Amino acid sequence: MKRRILWRISTLRRCLRSFGRRFAACSVSKSSSVRYRHLAPTATATISSSSSCLPENLVDGGFSSTDEVVRLSCCRLDRAKDSSDLVSLKISLLGDAHIGKTSFLRKYAGGEKGEEEYAVTGINQVDKTLYVKGARISYSIWEVEGDHNSSLDHIPAACKDSVAMLFMFDLTSRCTLNSVITWYQEARKWNHTAIPVLIGTKFDEFVQLPLDLQWTIASQARAFAKAVNATLFFSSATYNINVNKIFKFLTAKLFNLHWNLDRNLTIGEPIIDF
Repeated sequence: MKRRILWRISTLRRCLRSFGRRFAACSVSKSSSVRYRHLAPTATATISSSSSCLPENLVDGGFSSTDEVVRLSCCRLDRAKDSSDLVSLKISLLGDAHIGKTSFLRKYAGGEKGEEEYAVTGINQVDKTLYVKGARISYSIWEVEGDHNSSLDHIPAACKDSVAMLFMFDLTSRCTLNSVITWYQEARKWNHTAIPVLIGTKFDEFVQLPLDLQWTIASQARAFAKAVNATLFFSSATYNINVNKIFKFLTAKLFNLHWNLDRNLTIGEPIIDF
């Protein structure tokens, strides 16, 4: 409730600032030389599925409503464009090494960079811009290096001011799930309000395990997610399972958008628990 109130106050402030700028622009004398910026078509316009700027992975889930359709365009924007109407949000990505964090991030945001940034800073930072209901939202995703001994120094920078924290583990390695507890405790030292999401990776390999082992790991993951009040997703970057759906869930939650998220607790299927 506190986070929702703070978010609405922040939204109100941005609206008031935007109204002030428009009022100042309208009050300019007619004799003055005024330049008007041509606005690009809003996201509510129909987007062809064959457009070159729409990635194939957009088919993974989507928003729905009885009275409106929220269309997302995952086109990248030229950084030279005016960013005055851009809402920037920060998301942290945490977890052990070799669990598929970078593959998950590349599947969602695209690009092949990351390893060179790890070598220098220990953090891989990627931006992703969306059109949502005519507004531009830029997600700045900060992925922390998986080596826990050297990553502690980078957690404060990655987690401060984040609106959401994604805690990831390998579904085929129970020790990485146990490590999530430490990652969560360290991250909460620097951010007490971010939305927590627990993500199990490599679901395509997980379904090849015996059913009794799948049930044990799924039960442990659900128990931890419930303890920290996090939504649980099983995902696979290789087959694009629940990758985009996770970020669409966050977008709907942050902006109070209506979106039907179906709970799935069936063993052998990508679990979604909340």
